[in-house]
Amino acid sequence: MKKDELSDDKLEQLKDHTTDNSGEALTTNQGLKINNNQDSLKSGERGPSLLEDFILREKITHFDHERIPERIVHARGSGAHGTFKINKSLAKYTKANFLAEEGKETPVFVRFSTVAGSAGSTDLARDVRGFAIKFYTDEGNYDLVGNNIPVFFIQDAIKFPDLIHAVKPEPDNQIPQAASAHDTFWDFISLMPESMHMIMWAMSDRAIPRSYRMMEGFGVHTFKFINDEGKVHFVKFHFKPKLGVHSVAWDEATKISGKDSDFHRRDLWEAIENGAFPEWDFGVQIIPEEDEHKFDFDLLDPTKLVPEEEVPVELVGTLTLNRNPDNFFAETEQIAFHPGHLVPGIDFSNDPLLQGRLFSYTDTQLSRLGSPNFHEIPINRSINTVHNNQRDGHMRQQIVKGKVSYEPNTMGGGCPFQAMMKDGGFTSQEERIDGKKIRARSQSFVDHYSQAKLFYNSQSAPEQKHLQNALIFELSKVTIPAIRERVVGQLAFINKDLAALVAKKVGVDVTKLKQPNGSIPADADPKTLQSPEREPATKSSDALSMKNTVKDTIESRVIGFIMEDGVNAADVNALKNKLEKRGAVVQIIAGSLAPVTADDGSSFTPKHSLTSTASVCFDALYLASGKKSSDNLLNSENKPGTILFVNEAYKHCKAIYFGRETDEILKASNVGSKKHEDPAIVTSENKNSDDSFIKAVASHRVWELEMERNNPA
Repeated sequence: MKKDELSDDKLEQLKDHTTDNSGEALTTNQGLKINNNQDSLKSGERGPSLLEDFILREKITHFDHERIPERIVHARGSGAHGTFKINKSLAKYTKANFLAEEGKETPVFVRFSTVAGSAGSTDLARDVRGFAIKFYTDEGNYDLVGNNIPVFFIQDAIKFPDLIHAVKPEPDNQIPQAASAHDTFWDFISLMPESMHMIMWAMSDRAIPRSYRMMEGFGVHTFKFINDEGKVHFVKFHFKPKLGVHSVAWDEATKISGKDSDFHRRDLWEAIENGAFPEWDFGVQIIPEEDEHKFDFDLLDPTKLVPEEEVPVELVGTLTLNRNPDNFFAETEQIAFHPGHLVPGIDFSNDPLLQGRLFSYTDTQLSRLGSPNFHEIPINRSINTVHNNQRDGHMRQQIVKGKVSYEPNTMGGGCPFQAMMKDGGFTSQEERIDGKKIRARSQSFVDHYSQAKLFYNSQSAPEQKHLQNALIFELSKVTIPAIRERVVGQLAFINKDLAALVAKKVGVDVTKLKQPNGSIPADADPKTLQSPEREPATKSSDALSMKNTVKDTIESRVIGFIMEDGVNAADVNALKNKLEKRGAVVQIIAGSLAPVTADDGSSFTPKHSLTSTASVCFDALYLASGKKSSDNLLNSENKPGTILFVNEAYKHCKAIYFGRETDEILKASNVGSKKHEDPAIVTSENKNSDDSFIKAVASHRVWELEMERNNPA
């Protein structure tokens, strides 16, 4: 069949490799229609199956091989399609077309993930979150493979296998899953002073985000921008969520893992399905090449960030996720990211961790996807046609016509030919490199504590308390006293009070602290390396505390309405309408999933029962108005669940609204007489109570109340 004889629909199908089974007959993988998919071919009805049953063999063989190796790290992930729009041209700094042309939109696929756990682990593990973006640009695919934390554990890629081996389940018993609270991880960390900045982040609330939609994204490394004139600037990439940066409490995280281990995956999917498209502001920190050495840290050190007080983040674009994948495996699982997928105008720095990643990611895709042709899988394909002399290989899909598969050539008219730089041909930065071959680390990488201090000092009191509790929890799981001692010794260089508090809780005698002797250059000055007196140039940074994040929207917040028969329909509908107009999601909770009959004869259909979910799955609660409803919620069957909902939400500093005639529920709960003292508690007695509740929900939590209640969340 000639190309022009193909229908437009078939051409489109061949182009994008998608299909819709609606109304279609069942076929084999070769397109043969199947008449019977219920029975294998046999020698008689009760006889043996026949080897010649090619349909059975094809189906079983495909089933036997339909799993591929999961990622060694970032195995647990969720993804979505979207667009990236550049709102302010960066042509002054980079010739990358998708960043230089103001107003230009570029399709993207974004994958979020945890790091340490397997594909079947919980979303709510205390962990770094991957934040990887594939930009399908006109000049080829560009991958920004980052995290929700701007720094990393190690300075050199040669230590990456050690880090991951240490944090993974211990090899003798494969325990624990998706957790760092065990001996091998902290043994490694206790010997790696360079990890202490990252440890501050990992033990903070950043490691247990409320949602993928409410966490920041960072490029982690320092990259280079190159403009049309060849001028170089260093750049740090930032993505700041429009909804703000918010977390859950650790107690919540452990309970959510039991109630809904897919909490983040479901949250992202449902937000997009409901039209509440997640958005981030894209920002850059631009540093002229000549200013590379003006900081009190090394720009090439991946364990360091550039404080926003020293180099402000300029917001220049918008990332929006607006379409869920059609098939999880084909898209989210098979997408292959690589920090070496560049476009003209963006280049690498000499960050030794980044340099190692440039090798690792290609090698990983060959292992996982089984072929050097992984770029031909639809989710990985460039939107512009690929032209090169690479041929064959496992699962080759592109069919290239002609005899020529080499360059230079004359038989193919010299094609494909090298592109001129003016026509978009990629050229690496011309950079003078002059040095001796050496296996060592720059002295400028030696300071390991000053930015750890900066992060800890920048946290609000509740955030510091959460970080302290996280360290105590993690180290309490460490069975070897010497490891606990070494970690506390590291903490002493960050904050003496922090070290003393943790030491007391994990049984360490602070008078016998042991200092690490791990990856320290032999010729390093011990005074410079381990001086607890060394302070960062920036003493604290507002950008590092979630206290200063966005707290003026309730968009996509999930509000649980707890009710029973006799509920006041007018009050429920009025509040429901107000919340939904502002983008919140209302879900009904009752004693069972049977319809709830309201006081006016109308009904509400519960999405959850008191026993099928928990307060940890909601951002706020409303105890719906109505004396009869309140009495029914306090009957012998419903009371335990009702009071547990209220008490847990109160413990986790969430907004709770007690509607009219629900005083008995209030009295029976832990809230009790605190209602007038607690800004998270709203009752019908409050002036403008609906608006007060909306304001409390927008604030996310009133974490400061933990300190007053002495009731850690």
